[in-house]
Amino acid sequence: MWYTSTRGMAPRVNFEGALFSGYAPDGGLYVPEEFPQLDRETLRHWSTLSYRSLLKELCALFIGLELIPRHDLNDLIDQAFSRFRHRDVVHLRRLRNGLNILELWHGVTYAFKDLSLSCTAQFLQYFLQKRKKHVTIVVGTSGDTGSAAIESVQGSKNMDIIVLLPKGLCTKIQELQMTTVLKENVHVFGVEGNSDELDEPIKAVFADVPFVQKHNLMSLNSINWSRVLVQMAHHFFAYFQCAPSLDTHPLPAVEVVVPTGAGGNLAAGCIAQKMGLPIRLVVAVNRNDIIHRTVQKGDFSLCEVVKPTLASAMDIQVPYNMERIFWLLSDSDSQATRALYMLLEIHSSIQLLFLFLFIVLSEAVTSESVSDEAITQTMGRCWEENQYLLCPHSATAVNYHYQQTDSGQSSISRCCLASASAVKFPEAVQAAGLTPQTPAEILALEHKETRCLPMQRGDDWMQMLRDTIEGVSQRWHGGAVNPSE
Repeated sequence: MWYTSTRGMAPRVNFEGALFSGYAPDGGLYVPEEFPQLDRETLRHWSTLSYRSLLKELCALFIGLELIPRHDLNDLIDQAFSRFRHRDVVHLRRLRNGLNILELWHGVTYAFKDLSLSCTAQFLQYFLQKRKKHVTIVVGTSGDTGSAAIESVQGSKNMDIIVLLPKGLCTKIQELQMTTVLKENVHVFGVEGNSDELDEPIKAVFADVPFVQKHNLMSLNSINWSRVLVQMAHHFFAYFQCAPSLDTHPLPAVEVVVPTGAGGNLAAGCIAQKMGLPIRLVVAVNRNDIIHRTVQKGDFSLCEVVKPTLASAMDIQVPYNMERIFWLLSDSDSQATRALYMLLEIHSSIQLLFLFLFIVLSEAVTSESVSDEAITQTMGRCWEENQYLLCPHSATAVNYHYQQTDSGQSSISRCCLASASAVKFPEAVQAAGLTPQTPAEILALEHKETRCLPMQRGDDWMQMLRDTIEGVSQRWHGGAVNPSE
């Protein structure tokens, strides 16, 4: 399987190249050159598989057995999920009035990102050990990515990780999950800014190609293809769990409701559609509604400020994975995608309303934007009806379900993706008038030693980041960086 850039100006790479690259050299994102088409018999077979086995089948299609032989791939995925709390890795909860919730948060940090990042870290370690190399991973986080990334690589000899978190804008638990990890290969900065602002020094560092190559830098943010690949399994598993039957022709549709910020899970769903999975996608966002405006009005324009919400991990105004979706829905038109993003860089806005792409997007995806008030109301209703606590992000998806059932428009099977556990968001649970349920391991975080370096306004954030990267390289190479690596 080969990968090309959405902007069409970079050499193609294999899975290993896409895994380690993040952005392509032309500024685009890596996407598969081709998408396997799944026939009815393959889907029927996959419907009998566990989540773990289903993911192995998907990864085998997109990685290539010449890079990771099947027995090694199976072992890597089993190792990735070895510390998950649920034996099935993910779990479907069937609640009242047709409410199906796919719990994706049974990993160590109680967030769906544990799924993709634990697998991605295993793939990275596999290649790094084979090549006897080291990488420095740089991550900007709005909440859950940083803790899941740290958990997946902490203690690794072949990987260091540098995480920039928006100080005071994550929940207390999210922040503690990052700052209490004291392993030598983990470096955390608390940035005096929001998640989009902290991305700026990261993008600036990655724009210096010689520096990136010299220090073997990479990103584990949602742009990494490996994360999107793993997230495709969410959509297949949701479909197989919720489809009424696979014996009808055509196969029945299932609506999958996706809470999203940067759009990685949505891009994964669009690719699953492309492969022949009969799902209808609904994207749920908070008041940071750029994806909603794009789907409803063709208005892909950046706002000047990110609005803080209860669903803080979705407080994002630059959904990077929309580039993959635009490319996919424009029939893999790299020239058109490149032109769109040139406009975005110049004007901070793309207007799709009169483009054919907008029609295709509107057919592929439905959307809704959910206020904090609606989030807390949904959390309260779900508890009242089911004694089930939702996190505020998952509540954006369940809010859509309630809208449909209340209006009598619920004839289709539907699955809401639950992206995190409510235990990570006690502030939101209390805002909904409910009582938080906090496990002992989360409570214990408050008594642990923390380590977090401040990045304050007025500091040179890019230089601080570069200095840390150079320090990591010097330790790895014993004081002398080898440019050839």
